[in-house]
Order: sequence, then structure tokens, then C-alpha cells
Amino acid sequence: METVIRVVLIYLFLMVALRLMGKREFGELAPFDFVVLLLIPEMFSQALVREDFSLTNALIAVSTLLCLVFATSLLNYRFERVGRAIAGTPTVLVRHGSIVPHNLDRERVAPGEVLDAMHASGLHRMSEVRWAILETDGRITVIPWDPAGARQPEDHGTV
Repeated sequence: METVIRVVLIYLFLMVALRLMGKREFGELAPFDFVVLLLIPEMFSQALVREDFSLTNALIAVSTLLCLVFATSLLNYRFERVGRAIAGTPTVLVRHGSIVPHNLDRERVAPGEVLDAMHASGLHRMSEVRWAILETDGRITVIPWDPAGARQPEDHGTV
């Protein structure tokens, strides 16, 4: 039972720590995907090099971790607030052709990263961008005013 408790504590600690670090730190991996990728090899490595002598202990640890991942995804699916706490929410970086400096600072995104995403979308001027959104997985989605890039009347709705 000690193994199960240790895995649960480490899992929760890593989830909170990685969530606090921000969206941009791990590219396209969700924080809990990264936690799993870190923990599974570590759990099995001790059994493989015989430091722990117990393959059963490693199997229990990984099984506990996989149950936590399943429970996390189930909670994420069933309860919107849990999903926001785990994965966060998208952040608007550009609104109607204007950079939102407060959001760039809060998410630690350089304006050059927005420009790179904008250019990758085939846009060359900030005025062509209706929205640029930092997704929960760290990608920047750029939404142009329209396919031709012509500016439309402003939409005063919120995102």
C-alpha cells in the first residue's frame, strides 16, 4: 500500500507543479501526459536494474499511475471546472489585430512567437489577424479576418 500512496502523492505534486509552470513549457503535451511519460520509465527502471528487486512493486506502481490517469481523464470529461484546473483555458494573445500585452506577459509568450504563428498561417500583417489564441497544449492558433484577409467589421463578443 505504501507504493500506491507514494505514486498518488508524486502524481499530484507533478500535476500541480507542471500546471503552475504554464502552457508553453512543454510544447504540445498536456501536463498530465508529460507526468505519465516521466513516471512510467522511472518506475520500471528500478525493477529492471534490480535496485528494488520487486517487479511486482513496479507493476503495482504503474497500475496505480494508469488508474490515476484514467480517473483524471474521467473527471476532466465529466466536470468542466476540473478540466479547467488540469488543462487550463485558452488565452487570447491577439484580439482584432492588436496584441494583448497583459496576456503575453502572463503566459510568457514573446511577440515574435505570435508573429511566427501568424506567418505560418500565411498572414503578413497584424491587421489581418482577428484572433491569435494560445491553446491549452501550447500551440498558437491564428484566425484571420476572412480567407482573403480582408478586415471585417469588429465583433465585440468575448472569447
